[in-house]
Amino acid sequence: MSAAAGEELLDLARTVGLEAAELVRSTRPVGRVDVAATKSSPTDVVTEIDKACERLIRDRLLAERPHDGFMGEESDELVGSSGVDWIVDPIDGTVNFIHGIPAYAVSIGVRHDGRMLAGYVVNIATGEEWGAVLGSGAWRYVGDDRVVLLAPEAAPLARAVVASGFHYVREIRAKQAAAMAAFLPQVADIRRTGSAALNLCALAEGQFDMYFEEGLHLWDQAAGGLVATESGLVVTGLDGEPDERMVMAAHPAMAEEYFALVRACGF
Repeated sequence: MSAAAGEELLDLARTVGLEAAELVRSTRPVGRVDVAATKSSPTDVVTEIDKACERLIRDRLLAERPHDGFMGEESDELVGSSGVDWIVDPIDGTVNFIHGIPAYAVSIGVRHDGRMLAGYVVNIATGEEWGAVLGSGAWRYVGDDRVVLLAPEAAPLARAVVASGFHYVREIRAKQAAAMAAFLPQVADIRRTGSAALNLCALAEGQFDMYFEEGLHLWDQAAGGLVATESGLVVTGLDGEPDERMVMAAHPAMAEEYFALVRACGF
């Protein structure tokens, strides 16, 4: 599929993503949001607004492209016939959303024949937007203008600021805590902002030097991962493609050293 087709799909993702973000902003009550259900653990939560947001995204996308597939965090997967799949997290950073911490995003990725083609992320709370098309680069939107993202070279380990997150399953979190105790003295500091999509976009902008996290599903990192890759970063897993076991991202100049440390610490 051509870059022009990717741009067209990204435009649709942006149109729908902005409508979805407005839905979330306009329906979020003051204070904490009620939890509708939990998933993998008591801390892995979902709200009714998550569900409504995903329904809106799914309905709008499939109305425009009825033969496409759809994979969302809050609904059953739909297999399409066009070779195009929409990979959606309606609110990436639900815990932040519930508590009113302004870092939660609509994330919409577009995959063609198994390869990520386009990605769009919008921070619902702040309105910041990012986009990417395979082979055409990554950018931050400023209105309808685009500011191209070229990830700066990362700092040496001792000065590296690293974004990460923790698993929802208690036993895995305990293992991560031990690994983080070994990791933390080797770097300058850790940031845990609570949204994989926003972390990957921030890494592309140079706000962090590295990002790694276990337990991510495809919808968590599909769009943000393409933004990071198209900005010039390496995005990988422990021993191959990024997956639920591990997603790691860094500038190519430091990636080997950073990723070796993650492995050595036992994540």
